[in-house]
Amino acid sequence: MKRNAYDELLQWKKRRKRKPLLLRGARQTGKTWLMNEFAKSKFDDFVYFLCDNNTQLMRIFEPDYNIQRIIRALEVEAGKKLVPGKTVIIFDEIQEIPKALSALKYFCETAPEYPIMAAGSLMGIALHEGTNFPVGKVDEVFLYPLSFNEFLTALGEDPLRELLIQGDTGMISTFADRYRELLKLYYFIGGMPEAVQSWLDEKDPAEVRRIQNGLLDFYDNDFSKHADPRQVTRIRMVWGSVLSQLAKENRKFIYGLLRKGSRASDFDLAISWLKDYGLTYRVHRITKPGLPLKSYENLDQFKMFALDVGLLGAMGGLDASVLMDGSRIFEEFKGALTEQFICQQLISEDSMIPWYWSAENSGGEVDFVVQTGNQILPIEVKAEENLRARSLRAFCDKYKISRAVRTSMSPYREQDWLVNVPLYYFSEWMKKER
Repeated sequence: MKRNAYDELLQWKKRRKRKPLLLRGARQTGKTWLMNEFAKSKFDDFVYFLCDNNTQLMRIFEPDYNIQRIIRALEVEAGKKLVPGKTVIIFDEIQEIPKALSALKYFCETAPEYPIMAAGSLMGIALHEGTNFPVGKVDEVFLYPLSFNEFLTALGEDPLRELLIQGDTGMISTFADRYRELLKLYYFIGGMPEAVQSWLDEKDPAEVRRIQNGLLDFYDNDFSKHADPRQVTRIRMVWGSVLSQLAKENRKFIYGLLRKGSRASDFDLAISWLKDYGLTYRVHRITKPGLPLKSYENLDQFKMFALDVGLLGAMGGLDASVLMDGSRIFEEFKGALTEQFICQQLISEDSMIPWYWSAENSGGEVDFVVQTGNQILPIEVKAEENLRARSLRAFCDKYKISRAVRTSMSPYREQDWLVNVPLYYFSEWMKKER
């Protein structure tokens, strides 16, 4: 599968002052595959070390941070010479050996001629006593599930993807039915590489769902393996509530839905752990749309989204029959899948930080608010073609915002203050706005 992050790795390789590369992301998003594919095609040679349960590798890093000693030991372990500038060294699941993570700083400072690629979800790194994250000494790349655009390429729909990139709204409208069907498929399959590959191989929705359920079980087992035992139950409660929180009319995260009488202090650590692990995104409320938006962030109020729209549907037991049932998949769970989709695209495809706004008296809400340069852009998300945007209009009038976007299944059109962008074109349209 062609991944957008591959181009970021190319840029990293070309840098004159190249630092060790740290590929971050949730587990099962394809980090190992991407590193190995890149190493095979762009370097003369590579050595691969899996840090998980690797006591021999742990011993190599234990004594000190003498990089020449470490390199000699790695050569013995790999059974081959590490040639500066030609052999890329790969450390997978590097968070499992904290001293290996810290050693990236010394590779950067004393042996930059050795290209290093490392991957890890980094959950719990801060909890490893005596470990320092190599701030400023690594180049970081984030890997997410496949975006809708990457999904189109995986399915061999590059011409349709190219239309979106070109921004020819007339031609995009001509093929609206094709985009709509592919978007339905993406809502169901999502972007987890194993689920996408299963569809490519077998075209069986039941098999896709089996794999997604297996991934959910895999993550659940990781809770017990990696988290503080005192937090595991609460982590499961938070993770299990993501869909129900999003399916409410007011999607703000409510602690009382986890357990009656619960407070933020009861679940703060569990919520932070899931975010660090990469399974959830938090979209915080802003009190007003001022610049910069982060200055008006309310850390106590947020919406929580899952890593992947396909996994979110699997958590809700979404049946494969919705793929054959008109627009039902877009409306399922009160449009939660559509808002999840837009959040996921903003973060993974457009590299943007989304917030949301709501009135103090709960009299109105704007689904997402982003900052593009020195402009504030409010975003209304509609699952189908219900085009009422009263809250959006009131928000723009109150704060003197001259332009807003509504994304829905309706065709592209501009009307004074409001631009309507089809859901399947949203990400590419946002790139043109940046």
